Amino acid sequence: MATDAKEPAIESGETPDIEDENTIAAGDPDDTALTPPDQMSELRAQLEQAESKAEENWDQFVRAKAEMENVRRRAERDVQNAHKFAVEKLVGELLPVRDSLEMGIAAARDEGASLDKLLEGSDLTLKMLSGVLSKFGVEVLDPVGERFNPEFHEAIAMQPGGDAEPNSVLQVIQKGYRLHDRVVRPAMVIVAQGG
Repeated sequence: MATDAKEPAIESGETPDIEDENTIAAGDPDDTALTPPDQMSELRAQLEQAESKAEENWDQFVRAKAEMENVRRRAERDVQNAHKFAVEKLVGELLPVRDSLEMGIAAARDEGASLDKLLEGSDLTLKMLSGVLSKFGVEVLDPVGERFNPEFHEAIAMQPGGDAEPNSVLQVIQKGYRLHDRVVRPAMVIVAQGG
């Protein structure tokens, strides 16, 4: 059996010669495991810079999240306080009305109480109460002669109206009240029947 002199003979169990590492490194410049030291230090610097930027962004995120939580808690507390103390001004304005009523009752219990004086005191107290209610946007619904409106009126009876226009309010049994645009209590009315 003749072997070629240029090719080395491979005996069983032997492996062919492999190029050394220097040859591989020189042939593959993009391999990062074998990057020259100056490129490695540049990559490390970029990595450190990216890590510090990521840490800075994380800190900003955590601070923003905490601030949003604080804003949410403050808003909840403000809403609770608004509900809790919404009528504080109204109560402050109603206290003089209560005082006036108490003085009127005390005056009525005196032996020399005059009916005219009691009536005058009651009128003044009613005016005070009406002033407080209008100051807070409460409007009286007293619709005598107006056309019946089911949004603002509650008909409790119908009766012949004579000269009154059909479906108009003949009589108000109980006045209604509206707070701004919302009906607090509809007026209880008697409505004129048609023809």
